[in-house]
Amino acid sequence: MSQNAAASPASAGSRLIVRTVAVEETEPLIPRTDPRNPLVWLRRGEGVVGLGEVLRIETSGARRIEDAAAAWTSLAAAADLDDRVGLPGTGLVAFGAFAFAAHSSATSVLIVPELILGRRDGRSWITRIALADSAEGQALAAGGEEASALLPTPAPKRQVPRVAFAPGSMTAEGYEAAVAEAVRRIDAGELEKVVLARQLVGELDEDAGLRATINRLAEDYPDTWVFAVDGLVGASPETLVRVDHGTVSARVLAGTAPRGAGEASDRDHAAQLAASEKNLAEHALAVASAVQRLAPHTRRLDTSPEPFTLQLPNLWHLATDLKGTLGDGSNSLDLVRAVHPTAAVAGTPRRIALDTLAELEGFDRGRYAGPVGWVDGDGDGEWAIALRCAQVDGDGTVTAYAGCGIVHDSVPAEELAETEMKFRPIVEAFGG
Repeated sequence: MSQNAAASPASAGSRLIVRTVAVEETEPLIPRTDPRNPLVWLRRGEGVVGLGEVLRIETSGARRIEDAAAAWTSLAAAADLDDRVGLPGTGLVAFGAFAFAAHSSATSVLIVPELILGRRDGRSWITRIALADSAEGQALAAGGEEASALLPTPAPKRQVPRVAFAPGSMTAEGYEAAVAEAVRRIDAGELEKVVLARQLVGELDEDAGLRATINRLAEDYPDTWVFAVDGLVGASPETLVRVDHGTVSARVLAGTAPRGAGEASDRDHAAQLAASEKNLAEHALAVASAVQRLAPHTRRLDTSPEPFTLQLPNLWHLATDLKGTLGDGSNSLDLVRAVHPTAAVAGTPRRIALDTLAELEGFDRGRYAGPVGWVDGDGDGEWAIALRCAQVDGDGTVTAYAGCGIVHDSVPAEELAETEMKFRPIVEAFGG
């Protein structure tokens, strides 16, 4: 069922019955997802997965996040909720993915599943959701069939689908030319930083599902947010914003270096990244942007005293953590709207950077570098930036994305090499 975000879900008859109970469940969550339309949000094996779809909220344009937030608030306020677990991710939850740009042709979505299976801090639960006027909803409201009796059966393990990727609308040479032009504009004083991305495109076999791809990402990159929402799959290391009972946190990543071939080389690469003037300057711009956007909504906002090097299996990042206390009643979607797009995925100044990247990239980013995550009935939630990701369309087209922050001393060939590093997680997850 589609729900127009401009309409009130409650007045449209979309009142939801929501029941959450604890279950004794220790098996991995990914094998229980739908292979064709998986809904996944996991890190280190914990999080939530969803099956089926009760309804979706679809939005687009400049007000896509505000419209979704308004529709979600109305829907949540009318829900009949019984949550007997009370952890982040229990009760009424929607999985979401938003387009990067206001002009994008990609639809932004919040999807409410029929069933959610979750795990956090060693505790597991199942949530069933149904429309109040449906037979399932009436049974839930009457305290009928126990949710724990409906655990989906794990699927047998499948091979990772093999996708042969090729350059998208921009060749490697074209990307280097775009980087050179961006540096020229930065040196001319038009802007300080712009993030330029490029695409790889392939085809997924019609018999292939996405579970094996998501499982590969979860196994290879356990410290990232592994996600799947409406065909957008990936493993993002960057927390856009997290809200939990009045506490807000975020992680800013900007500045990248490859991993070393051995232990000593690896330490040297991390040390060089931590001392790199180029990467530290790029990182400082991203942190300043995040603080500027979050500070008006908080009573207190603290940052890591210095950037730290974050180790991933294929590269190093400079990282800064932010944590604070909300001061104006904002929910997670309010903060998503406030901080997106960050300087880490757009540039500085934001408006000039957005115009520049749209011109030099020459393609629609879709949901790449947009917010992806989940929101609950109270407005709490976890949202990442959709990085190390690909969009899988209904016709089997797989479009992978990777980008780099361009500053005044960026070298085109080095930035191209960095995109190759950043493509690696998603290309390997599709058998490349």
